Amino acid sequence: MKRSPAADLADLLHRLDGRGYPAYKDLQGCWELDTATLFIDHVQGDPFASPSRVRLRVPMARAGFPRESWQPDGRRIGLVNLLARRLAFEAEGLQSHRGSGRSGTIALRRPGQEVLERTSVVCTAGWVEARLTVGLPAAGRRILGGEAAELLLADLPELGRRALLYSSYDPAVIRQAGDVNEDAQALRGQLPELGLVAFLAEGAILPRRSGVDDRPLPRELAVPLQVPPSLRVEVTLPHAGRIAGLGIPPGITLIVGGGFHGKSCLLQALERGVYDHRPGDGRELVVTEPSAVKVRAEDGRSVQGVDISAFIRDLPGGRETAFFCTDNASGSTSMAAGIVEALEAGCRLLLIDEDTAATNFLIRDRRMQELVLREQEPITPFLDRARQLYTEHGVSTILVLGGSGDYFEVADLVVQLDAYVPRDVTARAHQIAAAHATGRRPEAQGPCGPVTARIPRAASLDPSRGRREVSIKTRDRVTVQFGEQEIDLTALAQLVDPAQTRALAEALLLLRDLQRERERSLPELFDLVEAELRRQGLDGLSRTPTGDFASFRRQELAAALARLRSLEIVRPGAAASAR
Repeated sequence: MKRSPAADLADLLHRLDGRGYPAYKDLQGCWELDTATLFIDHVQGDPFASPSRVRLRVPMARAGFPRESWQPDGRRIGLVNLLARRLAFEAEGLQSHRGSGRSGTIALRRPGQEVLERTSVVCTAGWVEARLTVGLPAAGRRILGGEAAELLLADLPELGRRALLYSSYDPAVIRQAGDVNEDAQALRGQLPELGLVAFLAEGAILPRRSGVDDRPLPRELAVPLQVPPSLRVEVTLPHAGRIAGLGIPPGITLIVGGGFHGKSCLLQALERGVYDHRPGDGRELVVTEPSAVKVRAEDGRSVQGVDISAFIRDLPGGRETAFFCTDNASGSTSMAAGIVEALEAGCRLLLIDEDTAATNFLIRDRRMQELVLREQEPITPFLDRARQLYTEHGVSTILVLGGSGDYFEVADLVVQLDAYVPRDVTARAHQIAAAHATGRRPEAQGPCGPVTARIPRAASLDPSRGRREVSIKTRDRVTVQFGEQEIDLTALAQLVDPAQTRALAEALLLLRDLQRERERSLPELFDLVEAELRRQGLDGLSRTPTGDFASFRRQELAAALARLRSLEIVRPGAAASAR
């Protein structure tokens, strides 16, 4: 009788029992189990090292997910995130301590509240696949073959039965995952024809449980979003039907109100509105212009070759700002650079919270103008450029303010948050501005001017470290080790998942390779990276299958590159090659 591959794998594990840990390398390859295919792609070097990488693939004929649950892409992405969440939960329950170090662990990166394209679960017409990490069991550094057989031949197939079969789910839950995602994408796609840059559905739950828990505040404790009649917009969605919400038009919008009344909470919902959200999040139908960028002050960051002269010029000592470079930016120069870099990456909506902004960049009031004369102040406040950014570049601004009414004069819309309830106070704000003229003088000198597309030197994008030509690592969500350089992404509020950071790190390498082929500007490079991801998917970022990637925007790629301290930009007109 012909032996099954599962029996062959069991025999191999029996023979490996008691041998040194490196002998586990014999497991690498493809094993046909009774109900699934097990791919062992990478075996860890010892039980204390990063876990082994495996894939569990179930044929779609057995998995049984109907075509309408994973087509089109909006539904597939909703399904993938649902499966990944279930897999992570079930894996925690199945894993057990089986020896030294990481022995016995089974893990998959758990999705957050945002619904992203990710590689931890892959769904095609032919199969559905989970990409996991496992800790192969050992006592010290000696293989525990029997424990490994339980892990690979019992626990993993059981995990597949619990999380990769349609029959294990309530069909209504599967349907809801796709419906919610399709509605959010349809709503975001309708923003231009609605004449809006953002939409917040009536009844949305915006507050989160805490600064470290992004789940919604329980409904009995939260104030569902109410919509002022003057800002009420209705829209029809594929599944939710006719809904109403608060619409924010293009231009300059102020979010005002007292402390702890919900201003920053609303802005955070808008900054996360570039992503879809899981059912039950409370922000499922809160959507924002897809290119929106949250900008904040970032003391100490690196800035290379950015033209910040629209905001800062005539620095003491004649320091140049049309091609500004520094390894230690101030709050104001970092904000100026952040805005210009965002525009270079295609941003059409700026999000700013005064709590995380440089005050001297936002405003210079009448009294300060009297004390510090214009010729003594190199900063042109954002107040005097916000309108020009909209008229010249079509870039809108949503700004949270609690301390300066000078912005009333330039605002198109003013929304006041009163105990989390929004009110349209635009007319009143304009009346106050007219009745209490400050005599403040606008300080902008000339237009903002065009945004120069910069060209990076390929040699400055160096991923090598020691003897390794490519050394790229990530630590959680906020740190990338790119060669010898550490990139700090703490200030990127719209980078929400460690899997995005891992994908970004590999995209930087792709960007370097593209630039080595031929000299290109940054927008051209971002276009090429996006085209490559559309062609190959996130798997194109790695030579071997990995479950560690999630989708990111070009805006975060641009921001990560800008924070690479080795980055060099070719000076305009320079003859030197960028290679």
